[in-house]
Amino acid sequence: MTTRPDVIIIGGGISGAATAFELARHGIPTTLLEAGDIASMASGWTLAGVRQSGRHPAELPLAEAAVKRWPGLATELGVDDIEYRQQGNLRLALIESDIPEIREVVAEGARAGIEMHLLDSNAAIRDIAPALATDLPAASWCPTDGHANPTKTVRAFVDAARRAGAEIRTNTPVRAIPYDGTRVTGVEIDGETLQAAVVIVAAGIYTPRLLAPLGIEIPMAITLVTALQTTPVEPTLAQVLGQVGGGVALRQQVSGHFRITGMTEPWSGHDHTHDSVQPRLSRIRDLVTDAARLVPSLLDARINETWGGLIDQTPDALPVIERAPEYDNLVYATGFSGHGFCLGPITGEILADLAVEGTTSHPIAPFARSRFAGELDVESITLHG
Repeated sequence: MTTRPDVIIIGGGISGAATAFELARHGIPTTLLEAGDIASMASGWTLAGVRQSGRHPAELPLAEAAVKRWPGLATELGVDDIEYRQQGNLRLALIESDIPEIREVVAEGARAGIEMHLLDSNAAIRDIAPALATDLPAASWCPTDGHANPTKTVRAFVDAARRAGAEIRTNTPVRAIPYDGTRVTGVEIDGETLQAAVVIVAAGIYTPRLLAPLGIEIPMAITLVTALQTTPVEPTLAQVLGQVGGGVALRQQVSGHFRITGMTEPWSGHDHTHDSVQPRLSRIRDLVTDAARLVPSLLDARINETWGGLIDQTPDALPVIERAPEYDNLVYATGFSGHGFCLGPITGEILADLAVEGTTSHPIAPFARSRFAGELDVESITLHG
């Protein structure tokens, strides 16, 4: 059986869902295909920080545009609440030797015009976040950063896209993207071929696998991050916390649950399954220890859930976003390296622009795949919420 939607989006995370919303509300016939459930991969397990602070300069314009849009996003999507709270981000120095890096984060933010503050004493830190440990010597403070509920947000995008006319199909893995010369012709799923005018691939860790048969190679390592959630406790923390060098990052959700993520490690699996991403007990132990180092009261909390999340990590920790040079109707976005949730609303704008107009007003030149042809300025990957 063959059908012909105008645009097919592969991937039901925040990038794909936001793109479906943008296209559908502008009257573009759109079909979104998700291999599992909506927000079942990176967009569901993430800490869901919405931050400008600590961004690479290339990403910063997108993060700034996103932060301007986030406060009105629930209204825009027609829901009461996606639990977006703009209550700040603290990046913490654990020891005195961490302080120079904190000073540089503040200086970089100031040069970029972001409101940033150096908190150079524990008293100053605990004035903002009294629940924190009493021996933290310094922190950077960005009051315009925040966080949201990842699953509620992605589902709100999907529901709004559906109301605007998009077709949403879950549990529908794409097996291949057929092509003819300089154009892709659609997608192959089990028992069906869907033809399309434009195909957008936003499938996270599976994007390189889908693109490789088309001769498009995107260097990517897949890493595993351990995460846990506590049972609900009384509200004690409004900010998102990170630390120098990455390590643990955490926040308290509107529901009272603490959501905590740790360091990444190599992942040797091939396909995402429930068992293949479960964290090791040693990683959970370390995560609890590191989180309690920042918020001592967490030692009295109970664990509600643990899980592992997979990160699509590029060599330079920057995403790949472009309309394929080889195919004039193929668009893709991948490799967000653990910090793409905040950008989601703007990524949706960009991918919709590229699909319809072939270009976008957002500055995406640094995210072209061609940058991997030369010598890379490779950065270590750290998660900061």
